[in-house]
Amino acid sequence: MAIEPYRRLLALPGVRTLLLVGLIARIPSTAVGLTLTLHVNESLGLGWFEAGAVGTATTVGMAVGSPLAGRLVDRYGLRPVLLATGVAQLAFWTSAWALPYPVLVVASVVAGLLALPVFSVIRQCLAAMVPVEQRRTGFSLDSMLVELSYMAGPAFAAAGTVALGSTWTMCLVAAGLAGSAAALILLDPPTRSDEEKEEAAEKVPRGEWLTPGLVTLLGTASAATFILTATELSLVATMDRAGDTAWIGLAIGVWCLYSLLGGFVYGGLPRGFSPLVLIGGMGLLTVPVGLVGGGWWWLVVALLPAGVLCAPGLSSTVEAVSRWVPAGARGEAMGLHGTALLIGGGVAAPIAGAIIDSAGPGWAFAAAGLVGVVMVLVALPFWRRSAVAVKEPQPVAV
Repeated sequence: MAIEPYRRLLALPGVRTLLLVGLIARIPSTAVGLTLTLHVNESLGLGWFEAGAVGTATTVGMAVGSPLAGRLVDRYGLRPVLLATGVAQLAFWTSAWALPYPVLVVASVVAGLLALPVFSVIRQCLAAMVPVEQRRTGFSLDSMLVELSYMAGPAFAAAGTVALGSTWTMCLVAAGLAGSAAALILLDPPTRSDEEKEEAAEKVPRGEWLTPGLVTLLGTASAATFILTATELSLVATMDRAGDTAWIGLAIGVWCLYSLLGGFVYGGLPRGFSPLVLIGGMGLLTVPVGLVGGGWWWLVVALLPAGVLCAPGLSSTVEAVSRWVPAGARGEAMGLHGTALLIGGGVAAPIAGAIIDSAGPGWAFAAAGLVGVVMVLVALPFWRRSAVAVKEPQPVAV
């Protein structure tokens, strides 16, 4: 039965607490982008371009800082990194409301560089606490919890800005990020299992684990977030042009529900699939979505096949990274995985927007899916070689 693997997972010591803390700790991190956007647009009275520039600045900082934070966790442990990044976030978010726009842009880069690495840390610790044979279930459940965090965080940012104003909302984000750092410091979950501690003592040169296979795997993860971001923009644009703006929130909510359902089923399967199969399938099934007509509800139905592959596709890339990389470098590798996800989403927004403006949202759906398919084809030969080279059993090869 599908529920049994989750029961066994949650019975493992510390896993239930880690996942619950991870769910709550990620909510303020997912509120960051929209909070900054609304502050620039409403409190500073600037345009959407300026608001987007601040978001881009934060993303650039996070993309650079994510693997650096992971490397520091590998070298010095979890608590020093959480303390430093927690203090940095508290300092930025309690003062950002008073900064003039040019200073805010620069400070956003620094804040992104010193972002709380809650996403990669939870995954790194989960890999240490869960046996290899249960990691697919663990990462599937974690992926579903990430979906819930992304549903709650932006909603909190929007509601807080309307009810309290951007200044108080930014202060609440500061409290949330500092509280998340404090909770993880107190919890202090292991970043390596007892068996992996001896392995981690032996330093492995980066060139031995950062292989072409791993690079293309990260590229495939990036393609997945490209598909998701471009699909979201295309969905919003399609509904806006049809005059169905009032139903956008419901449509996106149903789409997220597809992903949750897919992640739940995937985590309970007796055997997993290669990320190339899952993300390639997600891409192929996204290509024809733009051809659907007859109302927004049919568009949402058309998103079902690709939607159920979202959480499984992303969780399978995390599982592959945890298997391919030695324990002593897992933090840096998870940081690189986070960077790949950020790059995919960051690149997708302007490209999909340009296609929507010039050719229409239907073509943006097609382009999003094709990007995923092309990246899978690029990764395929490297994946086969990497699957032979690693010591631990790998996800099913294509």
